[in-house]
Amino acid sequence: MQLKFYEDTDKQMIEQYTITEQQLRYTKSPQASIELAKNEASRHAVLAMKEGQLVTFLVLHEKEGVVPYSANTGAILIRSFSTDFHEQGKGYAKEALQLLPTFVRKYFPAINELVLGVDLPNIAAQELYKKCGFVDEGVRTKSFDNELIVMSYNLGEKQS
Repeated sequence: MQLKFYEDTDKQMIEQYTITEQQLRYTKSPQASIELAKNEASRHAVLAMKEGQLVTFLVLHEKEGVVPYSANTGAILIRSFSTDFHEQGKGYAKEALQLLPTFVRKYFPAINELVLGVDLPNIAAQELYKKCGFVDEGVRTKSFDNELIVMSYNLGEKQS
């Protein structure tokens, strides 16, 4: 698997990406996320590719995007994280999260922490993030009237 930034030439893959109504309760679609990224320089759409196929999608949001989640100016927010419905259960989300620290260190050398918000009822996602080294430090925030658990990954620590 490899991570890469979205480019306009990837548009067809985004159009073919399947995300269900159930997934959309917890995340934005790649199409909506890319539109936001086109208008905000602090948002970066990232594709996780497996053998030339888009399997997982996320956005890295710098600066103002991190504010509701962390006071650390060296943090970057992971948002709109999803796996194509047809590719779920194959370990791609975990693999993408495991590649992310190296990717962020390469393209965002000033960043020292990854943060994300996960909906309180989304236990499966919480467990995945914990397995990938994210820690719940007790911080909570709200998004669209849902309580979010803020989890972080310190880029100074080695992943086990």
